[in-house]
Amino acid sequence: MGIKSLTQTIKKESPNSITHENLYKLSGKKVAVDASLIIYQQLLSHRLLKNTKGEITNHITGLFYKIVKYLSLNIELLFVFDGKPPDLKSECIKERQQKSAEAKEKIDSCSDQENKDKLEKTSTRLTKKMVDDVKKLLSYLGISYIHMAEGEGEGIASELCRIGYVDYVLTEDMDSMVYACPNLIRNCLDKSLKRTDIISVINYDEMIKGLELSDEQFIKYCILCGCDYCKNVPKVGTTTALKMIKKYHNIDDIIENYKDKYEFPEGYKELFNKSYEIFVMYRDKLNVEELSIIKSNRDIGGLIQFLVKDIEMNELRVQNGVKKIMNTLGNNI
Repeated sequence: MGIKSLTQTIKKESPNSITHENLYKLSGKKVAVDASLIIYQQLLSHRLLKNTKGEITNHITGLFYKIVKYLSLNIELLFVFDGKPPDLKSECIKERQQKSAEAKEKIDSCSDQENKDKLEKTSTRLTKKMVDDVKKLLSYLGISYIHMAEGEGEGIASELCRIGYVDYVLTEDMDSMVYACPNLIRNCLDKSLKRTDIISVINYDEMIKGLELSDEQFIKYCILCGCDYCKNVPKVGTTTALKMIKKYHNIDDIIENYKDKYEFPEGYKELFNKSYEIFVMYRDKLNVEELSIIKSNRDIGGLIQFLVKDIEMNELRVQNGVKKIMNTLGNNI
């Protein structure tokens, strides 16, 4: 998921583009959330939790606490869900499905509980019910969301940020930078900072400046590094890819000048060009007024009922979370 080693490259080549901020500084801002990524993040970050029906509940419990943190600081959220992915992503999806299936096969024969938990998380795939439950949570909280029939959530969110509809995009998927997301929020990249209220923000303009690349070159560089639509060329790492794209600005010249040194896979040029088209497919193509943005009024009673009765969360913790939101939003709740 994302661009191979892009974070490490930015840290090395463009460190000034990364700032570490206290979350409260985003108060009053609007943040688009890469929904699928953040749901997976909650599923994989802790031991899987289940209710008495045997249904996984991590995605709801984790999201509730994360959303409370943002809303209590008066940060507006807009969730953006993945639609049908580009056909070019089919191979990547098959690999993920195979990895999930292999982990599932090993669970029953695994005697070590810790390894069993890891296998169970690896085998977990996002289901329609999980997505529907998240939408229900958002509706009770009065948080708007977008779910287009087709398209990558991080790409749509990034374009909404690029055109100024939102101020930031919240995701761990570095594909967002390839879509020219102006301000990307990630979990803190500086592991020496232990406070949970510190986030890292990557600024696109500063990143491009530090890498000394144009917008077009940056997209091509990222594809050379390897992405969900086009694997990297064997033995071509991030440093080599950067040198290639700075010396030769198009894939034809790169292949022509390096074909004797590196083995470009069959059909690589076609995959490369199609990948480029995907990364610019939303550029100046989204009209916010034509987007189907699902909105709802907050229903705190329904929220508590859903979290306590259906998800089986601790009622006191739910009430405490609700109080944090109400203390900030007051009558707007």
